[in-house]
Amino acid sequence: MCWRGTTPVDKVFAVSSMINNPNWEQNSLLKSLVSHMTPQEAHRVVELNRNDTSLGVRFFKWACRQSTYCYNVDSRIRFLNLIVSSGLFGVAHKVIIELIKESDGGEGDILKLMDALDGLRGTGFRMNYPCYSSLMMGLAKADLGFLTFLVYRRMVDDGFVVGGIDYRTLINALCKSGFLLAGEMFLCRFLKFGFDLDTHVCTSLVLGYCRGNLLTDAFRVFEVMSRIDGCGPNSVTYSTLIHGLCEAGRMEEAFGLKEQMTEKGCMPSTRTYTVLIKAVCDVGLIDKSLTLLDEMVSKGCKPNVHTYTVLIDGLCRNGKTEQANGMFRRMLQDGMFPGVVTFNALIKGYCKEGRIISSFELLNLMERTKCQPNVRTYNELMEGLCRVNKSYKALILLRKMVNSGLVPDTVTYNTLVEGFCKEGQLDGAFKILKSMKLFGLQPDGLTFTSIIDGFCKRGRPELANGLLGLMLKDGIGPDEIALTALMDGYCKVGKTGDALMLFQWMMEHTQLSSAHAFNLYLDILCKKNRLKEEYAILGRIIKYGLVPSVVTFTILINGLCRAGDITNSLHMLELMKRADCAPNVYTYTVAINGLCQNGRIQEAEELLSGMSDLGVPPNHITYTVLVQAYSNAGNLDRALEIVRSMVKNGCQPNHRTYSALLAGFAMPKKTSEAESLNSTELLNCRAFPFEENDDVYIPNHVLKNIDVQFALELADKIDRCGESTIELYNVLATSLCKEGRMEEADNLIQDKLKVGLFPHKAVYSFIEWHCKKHNYDYCQDYLNSILNNGFTPSFETYSLVIQGLHDEGKSEKAQRLVSDLLRHVGVEDKATFLPYIDFLFNGDVPEHCHELLKLIEQLQCREKPVQFRSSLYPILPAYPSDIIPNASGQATDLFKMGVDTIYFSLASVTGNLSLQTCYWRVRD
Repeated sequence: MCWRGTTPVDKVFAVSSMINNPNWEQNSLLKSLVSHMTPQEAHRVVELNRNDTSLGVRFFKWACRQSTYCYNVDSRIRFLNLIVSSGLFGVAHKVIIELIKESDGGEGDILKLMDALDGLRGTGFRMNYPCYSSLMMGLAKADLGFLTFLVYRRMVDDGFVVGGIDYRTLINALCKSGFLLAGEMFLCRFLKFGFDLDTHVCTSLVLGYCRGNLLTDAFRVFEVMSRIDGCGPNSVTYSTLIHGLCEAGRMEEAFGLKEQMTEKGCMPSTRTYTVLIKAVCDVGLIDKSLTLLDEMVSKGCKPNVHTYTVLIDGLCRNGKTEQANGMFRRMLQDGMFPGVVTFNALIKGYCKEGRIISSFELLNLMERTKCQPNVRTYNELMEGLCRVNKSYKALILLRKMVNSGLVPDTVTYNTLVEGFCKEGQLDGAFKILKSMKLFGLQPDGLTFTSIIDGFCKRGRPELANGLLGLMLKDGIGPDEIALTALMDGYCKVGKTGDALMLFQWMMEHTQLSSAHAFNLYLDILCKKNRLKEEYAILGRIIKYGLVPSVVTFTILINGLCRAGDITNSLHMLELMKRADCAPNVYTYTVAINGLCQNGRIQEAEELLSGMSDLGVPPNHITYTVLVQAYSNAGNLDRALEIVRSMVKNGCQPNHRTYSALLAGFAMPKKTSEAESLNSTELLNCRAFPFEENDDVYIPNHVLKNIDVQFALELADKIDRCGESTIELYNVLATSLCKEGRMEEADNLIQDKLKVGLFPHKAVYSFIEWHCKKHNYDYCQDYLNSILNNGFTPSFETYSLVIQGLHDEGKSEKAQRLVSDLLRHVGVEDKATFLPYIDFLFNGDVPEHCHELLKLIEQLQCREKPVQFRSSLYPILPAYPSDIIPNASGQATDLFKMGVDTIYFSLASVTGNLSLQTCYWRVRD
C-alpha cells in the first residue's frame, strides 16, 4: 500500500486505525506516516480515540519520539494545548506528568511548561492532584524552591489537601534553594499535622545547612537523626555532609566521615566517592582521585557518568589530557555513554593544549551519537580556535551554532571579541560587539575591556579612551582592568602625563585590588629617575593592603640600577627573598644588566651562577646581557665561554646573542673608528635588549665597518661549540643588506645553500632590498635559482616580488612565478587556483597575493584546499554580514560593493568546514 498521495485526513484515520492493533509501535508503515505528522494531525488521532485515555497517552509519547515536528518541548506543548482545547482533560493530565518527567530537572523546559499551564488556566482547565505533586517534584529537582512554593500555594487555593510527600518535596526544594527559614517553618507545619520526622526530611535540612556553609547546624541535625528511630542517616546524608566538608576545605574530616559511615554499616555510594574524587581533583591530587576510583570499583561500587566526567575534567585541568582520553575510552568500555558535560570537559582540555583537530573530532562524535552540543560546547571550541589565532574560523562556527537552534550568550561574543583583538583585527572585533544587540545581548565590561586593551596594545589609546566613553554611556562602569589597560596604552606611546592623571583619578575614585596600576606608575617614575617617589609608592601599595609582586620589586631594582645605585638594588633583591617574593628570571636579568652597565661584570657572572643554584635558570636574554658586556669590554674569549655555557645548559643562542657577539667581535681589529669607540658608547647604543620586535641590535656605526672575515671566524668558533650557525648567518646577512653590502650578503647565503642549509631571514632581507630598488626581474631569477637548489623561500618573500611585478604591469611574469612555486610544492592540477590567480593579476587589488600564497602554503602542509562558490547566506552569519576578512584584516561592507561571487579556501576538519581565507569578485 502506498500513502504518498494520501490526504492529511486520510492519514489521520489510517493512523488512528493502526494504533488499535496489537504491537502497533513496531509497525514500520505507521512509523513512516507519523515521522512527518504535525502536532495538529497527532492531536486529531488522540481525539478519535478519546474514550481510551491510556492509548491516547501512549500515542502522545510515541509520536513525540517519532515525529520531527514534535521533537522539542515547544512542539509538545502545542500538542498539549490542542488536547486541552478538545476537552480531553484526562489525557492532558497524564501528558502533563509525562512532560514533567521528560524535563528531567532541566530548568528551561520546566519553566516553559509552567508558562503553558498558566495560559491553560484561562481556558478553564485545572490540574489534578497528581499533576500538582509531579510539578512540585520537577521544580524541586531543578532547584527552583520559590516556584515550588508558588505551586504549593496554588494547589492549596484549588482545594487540594497537601500530603506528607508534598511537604517533604517542598522542604527539600526550599532548603536546596537557600530558603532555610522557610524550610524550617514548613518542617514545623509538617510535624504539627502529625507527620513524623524521617530520613528524607532531615537530610533536606542537612543539605540546606551545608549549602549555607552552616556545618555546625548540619552536624546538629545529623546527631539528632542518629538518636531517633526510623530517622537514621543514610548514604545520601553522609554524602551531603562529606560534600559540605569538602566545600569548606576540611578534606581530612571528609575522609574521616567516610570511614565512620563504613564502620556504622552504611556503605559509601557512587555519590560519596564522586564527591571525594572531585574534591581531590580540585586541589590537584590526581593520583589520589585515581586511587579512590580503584577503591570504589574494588568494593563493588560502580562509577557513573558523573564520576567519569569529574575525573576527565580534573585530568584536563591538570594538563593530563591523554589520561583523560583514556578515562573517556574506559567509560565507553564500561557501557556508559558520555553526556554533553563530559564531552565539554574533554573538548576544553584539548583546546587548552591547542589540539583543535582532536576537539573537532569529539564534536563530530557527539553529532554522530545524537548527543546535542550546547552553547558551552561551541564556546569552548571557539575559544580553542581563537587561542591558535583562527578567529575567523570561530566566526564560521558561530553560524553553525545558530543554525543548530542555539542562541549565543555573552561568553560567546566575548570569546570572539577577545580573539579578534588578539590578532589585531580591531575593526572586526568592534563590529562583533555591535552585532550582539541583534540577539538581545548587552556587551559587558569584559567585552569593552578586550577592545580597549587591543587599541592600547597597538598604540591607539585615544580610540580606547573614546570606547571608555561609550562604555559609560551604556551604563557600564570601567573596572580596574580596563583603566589599567588604558594607562598602559598611554605609557606605550610616551604620554606619561596622561597616564599619571589617569592613575590619580583611579586612586581617588576606585578601590584598587591589585598592584598592576601601581606597577605602571612605578615604571614611569623609574624611567624618570624619581627614586624618592618610587619608595613612596611602595609604601602606598602596602598601605592599601596590597602585596608587592615580583613585578613591583623588579621595577624598583631596575630604577635603582638606572640611577647607578647598585648596592641598594642588590639589597632590594635580598629584601624580596626575605618577603617570600621569589625573584624570577627577569628580576635577576635586570640586576645582572645593572652590574654590567656599571662595569661590575665579574659580580654579574657570579649572580648568574647563583640564580641557577636557586632553581631559576637564566634565559637567552640573561646570557645575552653578559655576552654583550664581555664583547663591549673586548673580552671576546670570555663572551664565547658564556655562549658555550649557554648551549651546555640547553639555552639556544638566538639573533640577539649573535648580534651582541658581532657588535664586539666582527669589527676590524684596527680601524680608527673602532678605536674611538669605548664600551660606554656601545652600551649607550643598546644597553639592554629587552625589545621583542627588534631583529638586529648591531649599532649603525658598527654595521658600516663590520668585517665579514672576522665574522666568519666567529662562526667557526660557534660551530666548535656544537651549535648551529644558521641564525648567525641570518643576522650577519641581514645586517649587510641593511648597509647595502649585497655582494657579501649573497656570498653568505650561497655558502649556506652549498652545505644544505637555508637562511630564510637572510634571503627575505636580500629580496626586500632589491625590491626597494625595483630589481624585480633579478628577484624572480634569484627565487627560481633557490627553488632549483631544492629550497622554498618564505611566502612573505614571494609576496614582495609578486606585488612588485604586478605594480610594474608584469602580470605574466608574476603568474609564471606562482606557477613555478606550485610545481615546486607538488601541485599538478592548478585548476583550483586559476580563479585566484586571474583575479589577483587582472584586478586592482595586488595585496591579495599574500593571501593566495597562504593558500599554497596550506596545501604544502597537506591541508586540502576546496573551492566553494555560493551566496553569502549559507556560510556567513546573517547578523554580522559585513564582517568578512580582506587582506588587511579589516571588515568590509561587501554588500555595498555589489558582491557577485565569493571564493573560500576551506579546510576539512573532521567533516566540518572552516574558513581559512576569503576572496571576492566585484560585479562589473
